[in-house]
Amino acid sequence: MRGGNEMNTILKVDNINVYYGAIHAIQGVSFDVGEGEIVTLIGANGAGKSTILQTVSGLLRSKTGSITFDNKNISNIAPHKVVQMGLAHVPEGRRIFQQMTVLENLEMGAFTQPKAGIEKDLDMLFTQFPRLKERVKQIAGTLSGGEQQMLAMGRALMSHPKLLMLDEPSMGLAPILVEQIFDIIKSLHAAGTTILLVEQNAQMALSIADRAYVLETGEVTLTGTGEELKKSDSVRRAYLGG
Repeated sequence: MRGGNEMNTILKVDNINVYYGAIHAIQGVSFDVGEGEIVTLIGANGAGKSTILQTVSGLLRSKTGSITFDNKNISNIAPHKVVQMGLAHVPEGRRIFQQMTVLENLEMGAFTQPKAGIEKDLDMLFTQFPRLKERVKQIAGTLSGGEQQMLAMGRALMSHPKLLMLDEPSMGLAPILVEQIFDIIKSLHAAGTTILLVEQNAQMALSIADRAYVLETGEVTLTGTGEELKKSDSVRRAYLGG
């Protein structure tokens, strides 16, 4: 959990405005992520959550404001450079390399790392994701949805991220697999990974988040700790079925 010390802020998004043609998709959004936190963005479909992550990772550009990562302004930096700086993005829909094996996908994730350490990194990753070790030679496109999500997360972790951004990791998964993915997120966090989580399953997201921001039609309308927002009447009515 973060204190008031600005030095602990790993990501600061300040007054970003993003347009799709004439549509003002993100309207003056500001938020921050402290080192060691899980911060979640929740909101209905179309609220702008994925657009924010794409803007942070350099895939989209904001017309205003700034995005500061690890004390550097990354507002106009190419996406591959952002990865090299230590910011990994697991996009919605997993987007793994379908025709490659599990191992090849993981090696692609390590493109920013020195070759010498990759074997050791793989060993550590397989401890975290034993299912991937079992499937190491399998073609990624033939994995189940849950396994593909694990592979997408594993591939991102191979880049040694200072911040891991997860976009809808539980989407389309059976409840038992959702539990597994969230257990993995909690253990990554416990091991020291800072996480920015976009998630449709507000109940699960708020239950593991240090802090949360509620987005409605491109604007932040509410912020607080995960616990506070779980108890908020308006959040319960809108997102928790309460």
